[in-house]
Amino acid sequence: GHGGDVESVAFSSDASRVVTVAADGRARLWNASTGQQSTRLDGHTAPVTAAAFSPDGRRVVTSAWDHTVRVWDVETGWELARLEGHTD
Repeated sequence: GHGGDVESVAFSSDASRVVTVAADGRARLWNASTGQQSTRLDGHTAPVTAAAFSPDGRRVVTSAWDHTVRVWDVETGWELARLEGHTD
């Protein structure tokens, strides 16, 4: 599903979901049991390099070469927060 190299993968704490991030600037959420994509997280403007789930599995945080960190709602795919300020 990604249009570029996958940079990082993480499981939710209950292992029901997987988040993948890639050089295409996107993060994707997957159902770990079926392998089906559930949500695409769009917003970064550069390769996404890392992601992690919150302990309760309701949020995902991603970081990218666009110098932002973004917090996403897992159920809706909405961006909840954008953290800016890094310069490298």
